[in-house]
Amino acid sequence: MKREPIYTQINNCRDCYRCVRHCPVKAIRIKDAHAVIIHERCTFCGTCVNECPNSVKTIRNDVDKVTMAFLSKRKVIVSLAPSYVSEFKGYEDNFVRALYRLGFHAVSETAIGAALVSQALDMYYEKHGSVPFISTACPSVVELVRKYFPQDIEHLAPVPSPLQTHSAYLRRLYGDDIVIVFIGPCIAKKVEADDHPGYPDIALTFREVREWLEEENIDLANMDTGVAVDFVPMKAGKATAYPIENGQIETSKIWQNHFIEQEALSVSGITRVMSSLKGTHTDDFLEALNCDGGCINGPGTSHEDSAIIRKKAVATHVLSRLNDPEVFEGDEEFAREVMEKGYGILGAGSPAPTGLSLSPHSEDEITAALRSLGKTRPEDELNCGGCGYPSCRDMARAMLDGLAETEMCVTKMRKDAESKVDILLSTIPHGVVIVDNELNIADCNKRFIDIFEDYPEGFLDADGLRSFRGTPVSVFVPFAEKFREQFYMNKPSQYRFRHEGKVMRVTFFLVESKMLLGAMFEDITTPSVRREAVIEKAEEVIMNSMKTVQQIASLLGDNAAETEIVLNSIIEEFNVHGEGTADDGLMIESEGGSDE
Repeated sequence: MKREPIYTQINNCRDCYRCVRHCPVKAIRIKDAHAVIIHERCTFCGTCVNECPNSVKTIRNDVDKVTMAFLSKRKVIVSLAPSYVSEFKGYEDNFVRALYRLGFHAVSETAIGAALVSQALDMYYEKHGSVPFISTACPSVVELVRKYFPQDIEHLAPVPSPLQTHSAYLRRLYGDDIVIVFIGPCIAKKVEADDHPGYPDIALTFREVREWLEEENIDLANMDTGVAVDFVPMKAGKATAYPIENGQIETSKIWQNHFIEQEALSVSGITRVMSSLKGTHTDDFLEALNCDGGCINGPGTSHEDSAIIRKKAVATHVLSRLNDPEVFEGDEEFAREVMEKGYGILGAGSPAPTGLSLSPHSEDEITAALRSLGKTRPEDELNCGGCGYPSCRDMARAMLDGLAETEMCVTKMRKDAESKVDILLSTIPHGVVIVDNELNIADCNKRFIDIFEDYPEGFLDADGLRSFRGTPVSVFVPFAEKFREQFYMNKPSQYRFRHEGKVMRVTFFLVESKMLLGAMFEDITTPSVRREAVIEKAEEVIMNSMKTVQQIASLLGDNAAETEIVLNSIIEEFNVHGEGTADDGLMIESEGGSDE
């Protein structure tokens, strides 16, 4: 079974929706609260990988494919992306040495393929007088056009990407019995390897190679600097500027060194690229790069340095190559073949639309979906974005497409939770109050209010009860400070107190540690007998019993003691000890342990 370049580790993914929020094309399906990538809709931009807070959006690791290639005894050649100078800043040469140490036969620079692409487009301009194309240098942009902007498919440049062109050139130089491994910042290059085997064979991200170096205990800071740093067939030149915005344009002989260029425009960042593609395409050349600022900020990088530092590292590297007389300046014969054959040099056709169909939905369908979210009026559509979609209507469409679940709506879940709590509190036969750590009421039921206040029957409805939220609990309960100490108990406590002729039991329970505390109030007075009469009769029986004990202790000692215990327990149930029997005095029944 084919494993896609990006996938989700399901077990660690739940209820976040951050990937949905940031995915520019919403290629995420929420199923059983897990975010699953829809690969048919994905452009493999890697945004979800960078945004996932739990790192469960995972880049497929292809290092094992490379080690298998080593065992095949075929020559394994690296196509190294020029952004390696920003990823391994300060250790550029040592990184190349490390690649040889890992077992690669040779290292070549992908920028050689970039130089050939620029050379081919220059030839096209000389022949036709214009280059009215969208660059194919970024495979994620190519996927975006194929899937979401099929009307622009004819505007894609008729030449393969720099990596694909470089792979074809390496095969021209060294034969087909080689394995080409791309190493760079891009996840979408894995799509090129999957869709066009051999151009390249395998694609690794810088992240994968960093992990591989760690596993092999190769430290870039402690490499043998006496080992030569060699590139085949030679070092790349100006085309090493490709990984930064405007780099491709500057590499071309047509537009280079123009103060302001109107016929060739550069745009980076997927949101801006999509905005550009939504407009009418002109006869200008559009250098479109998925990653903001260019490939130096790709999803397969470590992001250890800022974008400015990365850009400066590339710029410094490009300038150093300009002063080097032995760099690759192009191959006119091969570049002409690229211009004339295009994707034919790969034995493949040009990119084609995927046939992705996005079903439109009627207003009635959208309205019904909104109703299932509890949104029956326009003012209910808060467009809060908590679900990951920019508006409630977008969320409704996603539900109709089978991409979203109702549980993703934060406001619906909150309302449902409040409704369930209200029902629960209203059905409990005892008074219940929940307070926050400031001792303000977070919620309560009518029975709690009735214990301490005398409101007319039917006066308190659901909205009336909600009006007590935020009120200090001390307004109702005279022993409010008892609530405060309960926040720090590891076991709830239970007390009894007398209030307006009733004996009440209050039981505390933690709702959320040190944040929310609940208390339940029960009337434990026996309803069938007057409490005072029971207490009076019990005390009279005890006094008579004690006189009898004194007289016939030798005969009835054990039995009398048991009688005393039973009768005292009856009094305990209906009387409150402590400071007399005043109302609202607390007597502990069971005490929780302290956290201290």
